[in-house]
Amino acid sequence: MEKEGTFQSAEGMDRRSFLKISGLLGVGLAATSIFPPGAEAVRFNRKMYKVSKTRLAMGTFVSMTLIHPSRDQAEEAMGRAFEEVERLTRLMNRFDDGTAVGHLNREGVLKDVPTEVVQVLSMALRHHRLTDGAFDITVKPVVDLFKNKFSSGNPAPPSESELARALSLVGAKYVELRGRTVRFGKPGMGITLDGIAKGYIVDRASDVLAAHGVGNHLINAGGDIRTMGTKRGGRPWSVAIQDPRKKGHYPDVIRMTDGAIATSGNYEVYYDREKMFHHIVNPRTGLSPELSSSVSVLARRAVDADALSTTVFVMNPVRGTRFIDSLPNCECFVIDRRGNRVKSRGWKSTAV
Repeated sequence: MEKEGTFQSAEGMDRRSFLKISGLLGVGLAATSIFPPGAEAVRFNRKMYKVSKTRLAMGTFVSMTLIHPSRDQAEEAMGRAFEEVERLTRLMNRFDDGTAVGHLNREGVLKDVPTEVVQVLSMALRHHRLTDGAFDITVKPVVDLFKNKFSSGNPAPPSESELARALSLVGAKYVELRGRTVRFGKPGMGITLDGIAKGYIVDRASDVLAAHGVGNHLINAGGDIRTMGTKRGGRPWSVAIQDPRKKGHYPDVIRMTDGAIATSGNYEVYYDREKMFHHIVNPRTGLSPELSSSVSVLARRAVDADALSTTVFVMNPVRGTRFIDSLPNCECFVIDRRGNRVKSRGWKSTAV
């Protein structure tokens, strides 16, 4: 369950702008020239600084904006938070065979699983049960099938038999987690934590900032956003939701203090020219859902917003919105494939 950012905060460059620049300059040049090593610090007055920095991490870019009386303390806390992001990414990167997740996917069993990976797996399995299977981290065989099928330039979609073989390996109920040991119930299974790990890492980075005394901050990791406290002047943080049709306007803007928001969309990563096969997979059918274009979910923590935005995307907009209405402290905003907007009961818009 891969996730691409579709949010932009007023405090940092959005992902699409970064990709346009990096496409022109090359990622290496963009990383060093556009995002310099030092943090940018702006002094509001004698009592407060805004310290901001953006770095490449988790396959996207991560920006942090901190409001604090001490520039030095803010920069120290930010450094620690970025270290935590890098450490956790090294544990959960499925593209690296040397990570815990990479080893599990290769061997089908892993003992002495790192504590943080156990936590994410436990949360993922809990969301699988909560969503009646709509959220499933074992869709990796299907995602791999899509990538392999279309990467060769062959326009033909997977055959029914190919899809059936991949689907036979999908099912989080076959993931056994006992203590610090995890094993797959079927040979050939694999997991992707892309639909939940980024939110978890964002939460951990926020926890690090708070532990170092920075209670006012915003973290944006490719669209998974966590806020705490307020920005300059005690005002809430502003987050604009991107238009999936890319027509240059924002369908909504929300104001946030303590909380998280994440999105799932079908318009950033797709494998075929017709855009029928994209990075979100319905674990029951093996196909990409077609009824939604963008799903944004508000929750207290980014890990839940991350997983639930994927869940609602897999469900149809009406069913998904009703599901969110049944959960405490969660709201959602859905844009369907025709551009219609569906909102949960408690979603509060500040701009349309």
